[in-house]
Amino acid sequence: MPRPRRFFPPEYRAEVVELIHSTGKTVGQVARELDLTEPAVRQWVRQAELDAGHPHDGLTTAEREELRRLRREVRDLREEREILRKAAVFFGSMPA
Repeated sequence: MPRPRRFFPPEYRAEVVELIHSTGKTVGQVARELDLTEPAVRQWVRQAELDAGHPHDGLTTAEREELRRLRREVRDLREEREILRKAAVFFGSMPA
């Protein structure tokens, strides 16, 4: 049976990453000790490295937030454009 999805605040994630770096333990060891999934902890470590400026392929947390904001803005603008297009068609088809 799959494990239920859990949410961990950024502060906790940072503490886990710091624990890995300060103790020299492996990701697997720390994950088992804290009853976390190893892939989740690996992702937290990778994201922390990206945010710290270490060269990897991927986006920093700030870049992800900006991308999310921009995608939302594009979606809203497309909806507004569609509304204006329909209004133009409606008013253009009205008899004078």
